[in-house]
Amino acid sequence: MSRHCSFRIGGPCDAMLLPGSAEEIDAVLRLLAGSGEVPFLMGNGTNLLVTDGPFHRLVLRLGERFAALEAEEDALTAQAGMSLAALAAAAAGRGLAGLEFAHGIPGSLGGAVSMNAGAYGGEMKDVVERVTYIDEDLTLRETEDGEFAYRRSRFSDTDCVILTARVRLREDDPGAVRERMRELMERRRASQPLDLPSAGSTFKRPAGGYAAALIDRAGLRGFAVGGAQVSEKHAGFVVNRGGATFDDVLRLMEHIRETVYRSSGIALEPEVKICRE
Repeated sequence: MSRHCSFRIGGPCDAMLLPGSAEEIDAVLRLLAGSGEVPFLMGNGTNLLVTDGPFHRLVLRLGERFAALEAEEDALTAQAGMSLAALAAAAAGRGLAGLEFAHGIPGSLGGAVSMNAGAYGGEMKDVVERVTYIDEDLTLRETEDGEFAYRRSRFSDTDCVILTARVRLREDDPGAVRERMRELMERRRASQPLDLPSAGSTFKRPAGGYAAALIDRAGLRGFAVGGAQVSEKHAGFVVNRGGATFDDVLRLMEHIRETVYRSSGIALEPEVKICRE
């Protein structure tokens, strides 16, 4: 799993399937349902911390083999495995605005919809118009109500498999769209530790504040456990500075939570999905 997760941490899974169509996904889900097994669904693996021991799951990864795109006048419909960066670039190339915020988010479209990913004032809920998915009863469904909230949607913590999402955008000058994307990417490079493996923001934004500011005020910038470290560049990121283990990251995250709670009374909630087995 370390080869497929941005933290570069994770042991061997039982098997990994890379479907190339909705029909293949449906067939896999039905086959596994007969044995009572639920696959572990993942996209680009940019929000996961996976055990570095054996990961006894069959992983269904929606990636570049499931990333087709259909364009309309002011909307794009893409399969869940398409990266957000590719989708934003496709929008810019067609003179469509609204996805600039997503250009630097490293995840896949399916994962972004599931967690209502966002950055720089934009969120997926602002652009997602329709989602097709396979529900937990293996029924193909379509919805225009994602029930989006902060880093959540109706698909969070379910076994639903998102197949496609349609995003409604607005026409604009392609050059202007690309320039906004460039500016946001420069801000990201200047403020985030993109040169080290991580899973992005480690904790969700608490009510009335920012996790990074709380961690910084608690004196934890640069604090390390083994190969895991609170980024010296952005305290909201835990990074793998080399050889970090699953346990290193977990122990560091717990130390952060305890220290921040003692200093501020605020309990941080992990944004990273922790996969123990």
